[in-house]
Amino acid sequence: MSGSGGAPAAPASSAPPAQEEGMTWWYRWLCRLSGILGAQLSCAISGLFNCITIHPVNIAAGVWMIMNAFILLLCEAPFCCQFIEFANTVAEKVDRLRSWQKAVFYCGMAVVPIIINLTLTTLLGNAIAFATGVLYGLSALGKKGDAISYARIQQQRQQADEEKLAETLEGEL
Repeated sequence: MSGSGGAPAAPASSAPPAQEEGMTWWYRWLCRLSGILGAQLSCAISGLFNCITIHPVNIAAGVWMIMNAFILLLCEAPFCCQFIEFANTVAEKVDRLRSWQKAVFYCGMAVVPIIINLTLTTLLGNAIAFATGVLYGLSALGKKGDAISYARIQQQRQQADEEKLAETLEGEL
């Protein structure tokens, strides 16, 4: 796999994917599955229904929803877009994004059609796509701590507050 000069054809990526920042395998697949379902079942079908009208605002929201479906499918399931040459490149770049960046991107994409045309079709059509962004946002927050470590931190804060209070009282006397 070398080029004409004997150099490697494609350099190996040295940056690890950002998905390995604490997400479990099942949560990563849950996010991907919600992205795929949000694209296919929710955005694409609702966008198509929005486009079947004579109102230009509905058509604009419907086209945006179909575009959202395509982008979600391109980012979360590039194997569904094998006929597009740059699909794997885009998917690799999206996989390198942090979870909070994906959350902002997906939620922002889902909110735009609702801002364009607030109807039940756009709300329900973008619900799963928005939920995908929320799932990525929750993964960005990290794991929940256990009760023992939380109690220890609270006790340390309470002791620090009591020491500060004792110092201020001694300073007043």
